[in-house]
Amino acid sequence: MVPALLMRGMLIGILAGLLAFGFARVFGEPPVERAIALEGAPSHSHGGGDTADTHGAADEPELVSRDVQRGLGLLTGTVVYGAALGGILALVFAYAQGRLGAIGPRATAALLALAGFAVIYLVPQIKYPASPPVVSSPETIGPRTALYLSMVLFSLAAAVAALAGGRRAARALGLWNGAILGGALYLGAVTAAMLALPAVTEMPAEFPAALLWDFRLAAVGTQAVLWAALGLGFGLVAERRLEAARGSGLLRAA
Repeated sequence: MVPALLMRGMLIGILAGLLAFGFARVFGEPPVERAIALEGAPSHSHGGGDTADTHGAADEPELVSRDVQRGLGLLTGTVVYGAALGGILALVFAYAQGRLGAIGPRATAALLALAGFAVIYLVPQIKYPASPPVVSSPETIGPRTALYLSMVLFSLAAAVAALAGGRRAARALGLWNGAILGGALYLGAVTAAMLALPAVTEMPAEFPAALLWDFRLAAVGTQAVLWAALGLGFGLVAERRLEAARGSGLLRAA
Protein backbone atom coordinates (compact mmCIF):
# COMPACT_ATOMS: atom_id res chain seq x y z
CA MET A 1 0.00 0.00 0.00
CA VAL A 2 2.76 2.46 0.92
CA PRO A 3 4.66 2.08 -2.40
CA ALA A 4 1.40 2.69 -4.29
CA LEU A 5 0.68 5.82 -2.26
CA LEU A 6 4.28 6.99 -2.70
CA MET A 7 4.07 6.67 -6.48
CA ARG A 8 0.77 8.51 -6.58
CA GLY A 9 2.12 11.21 -4.30
CA MET A 10 5.09 11.84 -6.59
CA LEU A 11 2.88 11.94 -9.68
CA ILE A 12 0.53 14.41 -8.04
CA GLY A 13 3.62 16.36 -6.99
CA ILE A 14 4.73 16.61 -10.61
CA LEU A 15 1.30 17.93 -11.61
CA ALA A 16 1.37 20.36 -8.70
CA GLY A 17 4.82 21.49 -9.80
CA LEU A 18 3.48 22.20 -13.29
CA LEU A 19 0.69 24.33 -11.82
CA ALA A 20 3.17 26.15 -9.60
CA PHE A 21 5.39 26.75 -12.64
CA GLY A 22 2.47 28.31 -14.50
CA PHE A 23 1.66 30.58 -11.57
CA ALA A 24 5.30 31.59 -11.08
CA ARG A 25 5.74 32.23 -14.80
CA VAL A 26 2.70 34.50 -14.96
CA PHE A 27 2.90 36.28 -11.60
CA GLY A 28 6.44 35.74 -10.33
CA GLU A 29 8.61 36.50 -13.35
CA PRO A 30 7.32 40.05 -14.05
CA PRO A 31 8.56 41.38 -10.65
CA VAL A 32 11.91 39.68 -11.24
CA GLU A 33 12.19 41.29 -14.67
CA ARG A 34 11.33 44.70 -13.23
CA ALA A 35 13.95 44.22 -10.49
CA ILE A 36 16.57 43.28 -13.10
CA ALA A 37 15.67 46.32 -15.17
CA LEU A 38 15.89 48.52 -12.08
CA GLU A 39 19.27 47.04 -11.19
CA GLY A 40 20.61 47.77 -14.65
CA ALA A 41 19.30 51.32 -14.82
CA PRO A 42 22.15 53.91 -14.89
CA SER A 43 20.40 56.07 -12.30
CA HIS A 44 19.93 53.20 -9.88
CA SER A 45 22.42 52.65 -7.09
CA HIS A 46 22.50 50.83 -3.79
CA GLY A 47 24.17 53.69 -2.02
CA GLY A 48 27.82 54.28 -1.21
CA GLY A 49 30.90 53.18 -3.04
CA ASP A 50 30.44 49.49 -2.29
CA THR A 51 27.97 48.98 -5.11
CA ALA A 52 30.58 47.76 -7.54
CA ASP A 53 31.92 45.25 -5.03
CA THR A 54 28.52 43.86 -4.12
CA HIS A 55 26.87 43.82 -7.53
CA GLY A 56 29.78 43.98 -9.91
CA ALA A 57 28.85 40.56 -11.17
CA ALA A 58 26.06 42.25 -13.14
CA ASP A 59 28.69 43.27 -15.73
CA GLU A 60 29.91 39.69 -16.18
CA PRO A 61 28.35 37.33 -18.74
CA GLU A 62 25.50 35.21 -17.41
CA LEU A 63 26.32 31.55 -16.82
CA VAL A 64 22.65 30.74 -17.48
CA SER A 65 20.56 33.02 -19.67
CA ARG A 66 17.36 34.59 -18.36
CA ASP A 67 15.37 32.68 -20.97
CA VAL A 68 16.64 29.40 -19.53
CA GLN A 69 16.19 30.58 -15.95
CA ARG A 70 12.55 31.57 -16.37
CA GLY A 71 11.76 28.67 -18.70
CA LEU A 72 13.41 25.28 -18.40
CA GLY A 73 15.19 26.13 -15.15
CA LEU A 74 12.03 27.26 -13.37
CA LEU A 75 10.06 24.33 -14.77
CA THR A 76 12.66 21.79 -13.66
CA GLY A 77 12.90 23.32 -10.20
CA THR A 78 9.16 23.37 -9.53
CA VAL A 79 8.55 19.88 -10.93
CA VAL A 80 11.42 18.26 -8.99
CA TYR A 81 10.44 20.12 -5.83
CA GLY A 82 6.80 19.13 -6.29
CA ALA A 83 7.67 15.46 -6.83
CA ALA A 84 9.81 15.42 -3.69
CA LEU A 85 7.11 17.07 -1.58
CA GLY A 86 4.50 14.73 -3.04
CA GLY A 87 6.54 11.71 -1.98
CA ILE A 88 7.02 13.11 1.53
CA LEU A 89 3.31 13.92 1.81
CA ALA A 90 2.44 10.37 0.77
CA LEU A 91 4.71 8.86 3.42
CA VAL A 92 3.36 11.13 6.16
CA PHE A 93 -0.19 10.38 4.98
CA ALA A 94 0.44 6.63 5.18
CA TYR A 95 1.41 7.07 8.83
CA ALA A 96 -1.23 9.65 9.77
CA GLN A 97 -4.29 8.13 8.08
CA GLY A 98 -6.64 6.90 10.80
CA ARG A 99 -4.64 8.59 13.58
CA LEU A 100 -6.17 12.06 13.24
CA GLY A 101 -9.63 11.17 14.40
CA ALA A 102 -12.71 10.38 12.35
CA ILE A 103 -11.74 12.23 9.18
CA GLY A 104 -11.44 10.76 5.72
CA PRO A 105 -8.45 10.54 3.37
CA ARG A 106 -9.24 13.83 1.62
CA ALA A 107 -9.46 15.76 4.86
CA THR A 108 -6.29 14.09 6.14
CA ALA A 109 -4.34 14.98 2.99
CA ALA A 110 -5.66 18.55 3.01
CA LEU A 111 -4.79 19.00 6.69
CA LEU A 112 -1.28 17.61 6.18
CA ALA A 113 -0.71 19.85 3.15
CA LEU A 114 -1.90 22.90 5.07
CA ALA A 115 0.40 22.05 7.97
CA GLY A 116 3.30 21.44 5.57
CA PHE A 117 2.75 24.79 3.85
CA ALA A 118 2.75 26.59 7.20
CA VAL A 119 5.63 24.71 8.86
CA ILE A 120 7.98 24.19 5.91
CA TYR A 121 7.41 27.42 4.03
CA LEU A 122 5.28 30.13 5.65
CA VAL A 123 6.84 30.25 9.12
CA PRO A 124 10.49 30.25 7.86
CA GLN A 125 9.51 33.01 5.43
CA ILE A 126 8.55 35.23 8.34
CA LYS A 127 12.16 35.18 9.49
CA TYR A 128 13.84 35.02 6.08
CA PRO A 129 11.41 36.34 3.45
CA ALA A 130 12.12 35.85 -0.23
CA SER A 131 13.91 38.66 -2.07
CA PRO A 132 14.63 39.23 -5.77
CA PRO A 133 17.96 37.59 -6.68
CA VAL A 134 19.47 40.81 -8.05
CA VAL A 135 19.46 42.54 -4.66
CA SER A 136 21.44 39.83 -2.90
CA SER A 137 25.20 39.37 -2.98
CA PRO A 138 26.37 36.10 -4.62
CA GLU A 139 29.05 35.78 -1.95
CA THR A 140 26.42 35.33 0.78
CA ILE A 141 24.34 32.64 -0.93
CA GLY A 142 25.89 29.87 1.20
CA PRO A 143 25.37 31.53 4.61
CA ARG A 144 21.87 32.73 3.67
CA THR A 145 20.85 29.26 2.49
CA ALA A 146 22.23 27.68 5.67
CA LEU A 147 20.30 30.12 7.85
CA TYR A 148 17.08 29.52 5.94
CA LEU A 149 17.45 25.73 6.12
CA SER A 150 18.19 26.05 9.84
CA MET A 151 14.90 27.89 10.29
CA VAL A 152 13.07 25.19 8.32
CA LEU A 153 14.60 22.46 10.50
CA PHE A 154 13.76 24.37 13.67
CA SER A 155 10.18 24.75 12.47
CA LEU A 156 9.88 21.04 11.63
CA ALA A 157 11.39 19.96 14.95
CA ALA A 158 9.12 22.35 16.83
CA ALA A 159 6.08 21.00 14.97
CA VAL A 160 6.97 17.38 15.82
CA ALA A 161 7.58 18.25 19.49
CA ALA A 162 4.40 20.31 19.69
CA LEU A 163 2.38 17.49 18.13
CA ALA A 164 3.74 14.98 20.63
CA GLY A 165 3.12 17.33 23.55
CA GLY A 166 -0.35 18.21 22.31
CA ARG A 167 -1.34 14.55 21.99
CA ARG A 168 -0.21 13.82 25.53
CA ALA A 169 -2.07 16.85 26.83
CA ALA A 170 -5.19 15.84 24.88
CA ARG A 171 -5.34 12.51 26.70
CA ALA A 172 -5.32 14.29 30.07
CA LEU A 173 -7.06 17.59 29.31
CA GLY A 174 -9.21 16.90 26.29
CA LEU A 175 -8.75 17.39 22.56
CA TRP A 176 -9.40 21.14 22.47
CA ASN A 177 -7.06 21.95 25.34
CA GLY A 178 -4.41 19.64 23.91
CA ALA A 179 -4.61 21.40 20.54
CA ILE A 180 -4.25 24.81 22.18
CA LEU A 181 -1.27 23.65 24.22
CA GLY A 182 0.39 22.08 21.17
CA GLY A 183 -0.09 25.28 19.18
CA ALA A 184 1.33 27.37 22.01
CA LEU A 185 4.37 25.09 22.24
CA TYR A 186 5.02 25.43 18.53
CA LEU A 187 4.63 29.21 18.51
CA GLY A 188 6.91 29.54 21.52
CA ALA A 189 9.60 27.32 20.01
CA VAL A 190 9.67 29.00 16.58
CA THR A 191 9.61 32.45 18.17
CA ALA A 192 12.66 31.52 20.23
CA ALA A 193 14.39 30.22 17.08
CA MET A 194 13.62 33.43 15.19
CA LEU A 195 15.08 35.51 17.99
CA ALA A 196 18.18 33.32 18.23
CA LEU A 197 19.01 33.18 14.52
CA PRO A 198 20.76 36.23 13.02
CA ALA A 199 18.92 38.56 10.68
CA VAL A 200 19.81 38.99 7.01
CA THR A 201 19.74 42.63 5.89
CA GLU A 202 20.83 42.87 2.26
CA MET A 203 17.78 44.67 0.90
CA PRO A 204 18.74 48.19 -0.24
CA ALA A 205 16.72 50.89 1.54
CA GLU A 206 15.81 52.52 -1.77
CA PHE A 207 14.44 49.35 -3.38
CA PRO A 208 10.77 50.01 -4.31
CA ALA A 209 8.48 48.67 -1.62
CA ALA A 210 5.68 47.93 -4.09
CA LEU A 211 7.99 45.84 -6.27
CA LEU A 212 9.27 43.93 -3.25
CA TRP A 213 5.67 43.30 -2.15
CA ASP A 214 4.72 42.00 -5.61
CA PHE A 215 7.70 39.64 -5.65
CA ARG A 216 7.05 38.22 -2.18
CA LEU A 217 3.33 37.91 -2.78
CA ALA A 218 4.02 35.95 -5.97
CA ALA A 219 6.49 33.72 -4.09
CA VAL A 220 3.90 32.92 -1.41
CA GLY A 221 1.25 32.40 -4.08
CA THR A 222 3.44 29.93 -5.96
CA GLN A 223 3.94 27.86 -2.83
CA ALA A 224 0.24 28.10 -1.96
CA VAL A 225 -0.71 26.78 -5.40
CA LEU A 226 1.79 23.94 -5.05
CA TRP A 227 0.65 22.85 -1.60
CA ALA A 228 -3.06 23.25 -2.39
CA ALA A 229 -2.70 21.09 -5.50
CA LEU A 230 -0.77 18.52 -3.47
CA GLY A 231 -3.35 18.34 -0.70
CA LEU A 232 -6.43 18.27 -2.89
CA GLY A 233 -4.99 16.09 -5.65
CA PHE A 234 -3.36 13.52 -3.41
CA GLY A 235 -6.43 13.33 -1.19
CA LEU A 236 -8.53 12.38 -4.20
CA VAL A 237 -6.23 9.66 -5.52
CA ALA A 238 -5.47 8.33 -2.03
CA GLU A 239 -9.18 7.99 -1.27
CA ARG A 240 -9.75 6.05 -4.46
CA ARG A 241 -6.75 3.82 -3.78
CA LEU A 242 -7.88 3.07 -0.24
CA GLU A 243 -11.42 2.31 -1.41
CA ALA A 244 -10.08 -0.05 -4.08
CA ALA A 245 -7.88 -1.76 -1.49
CA ARG A 246 -10.82 -2.22 0.89
CA GLY A 247 -12.94 -3.60 -1.92
CA SER A 248 -10.29 -6.16 -2.83
CA GLY A 249 -9.62 -7.07 0.79
CA LEU A 250 -6.00 -5.90 0.64
CA LEU A 251 -6.31 -3.20 3.27
CA ARG A 252 -5.86 -4.42 6.80
CA ALA A 253 -6.78 -2.56 9.92
CA ALA A 254 -3.79 -0.81 11.47
